[in-house]
Formats: sequence, C-alpha cells, structure tokens
Amino acid sequence: MDQEIINSYSKLSGLNVSRETFSDFESYISMILEKNEKINLISDKFSEKNDIIERHIIDSAQIIDIVDFNSNTTTDIGSGSGMPGIIIAILLKSLKKDIKVKLYEKSYHKSNFLKYVSKKLNLKTEIIQKNIFEERKIDTGTIMSRAFKPMPVVLDLVNENFINFSNIIFFMGKSGREIFKNTLNDWDLEYTEKKSLTSDQSFLINIKKIKKKIEKN
Repeated sequence: MDQEIINSYSKLSGLNVSRETFSDFESYISMILEKNEKINLISDKFSEKNDIIERHIIDSAQIIDIVDFNSNTTTDIGSGSGMPGIIIAILLKSLKKDIKVKLYEKSYHKSNFLKYVSKKLNLKTEIIQKNIFEERKIDTGTIMSRAFKPMPVVLDLVNENFINFSNIIFFMGKSGREIFKNTLNDWDLEYTEKKSLTSDQSFLINIKKIKKKIEKN
C-alpha cells in the first residue's frame, strides 16, 4: 500500500493498525463515495476523502481500546453510514476478536448499504433494520453512541431497553461539555473521559454504570 495513504491515518499510529486494515478503510471509503449521491450517507460538506478519514474513520477508530473485548457483542445504536460500527468491526477483524457488532439502522437504504459493506469486507456484523426505541431486553457489551440522540435520551434508552451492558461510549462535540454538565443533574454516572484525536473541542465519555436520580418534589 502507498505510504502516502498510510500517512493519512497517522493519528492512529498508537493503535498499531495493519496494512490490511488500512486497505479495508480505503475500500469502505470508496463504497461510501460510490453510494453517497443516491443514499446521502454523509454530508456533502465533508465528503472529500481526507474529510472522511479525519472526521469519520479516525474519529470512530479511536474508541477501540475502550471497547469491551470480553463480551460476545457490541452495539452501535444508530449506525447511519456505519460509523462507528463498521470501523469497529474492521478493527475487531484485524485483532482477531470473535465479537459481533450489531448495527441498528431503521433506514431501509442505509441498512442495505451496511449489509453490502459487511459482505464485501467479510465483517462479523448483524444489521438490524429497526427503531431501537421499539426493542426490549437488549443484552450487549459495549454500546456506541455517535451523532445519534442527545445524551439524556440515550441514557433513558439504555436504562429502559437494555437488560445488560458493559459500558456506553459517547462521542461529544464542541457543545458536549455543557450537555454533559446538564446531564449530571439527572444522572449518577460512573465514567471516565478521553481526549479526542480529531479535535481539541471534542472528547469521549466512557460510562460504566448509570443510575437515574430520583426527582425531588
């Protein structure tokens, strides 16, 4: 593989990513660009290849070291074009981890795209074309939430619809600090923070336990 391509992923150097994984990333990007006009997988504003690598691939891949490797599944609760779910599935394949990535996406066309990518790249995934808010008794390891719903909505979802989970990973943007502060008014959370590789204004929240606070009259 061209060294220039590998260099474009330099922020992932700490993850010891293989050449085969870079090749999968490149194939995935090609599939996004091929289908984007018809399905609107990503914003046209950030549809240049370098933008996809920086804003989506690297951003998604950076959570691999806080994904629970001791569980049978990990779940992307609103996958869209497949980030972070597809990226994590690519990395799990590279690491030879026998973990299925479940990707919830209610859009018919996007779900079909995720199935197409998974087949082409030989990924261990399950594409679930359902509204996750209508699912019950979900059992999983890591839950991934990226550009999905507001944090309080996701916490309510997990609290009510999941019977078991290892951790919840939230991708927080530039307004994330205020959102997180307000969320802590209603939730007791056992969590750690991680600085984002892609932006000084972004960060990751890794939550191990959640408990909704009792409202005071």
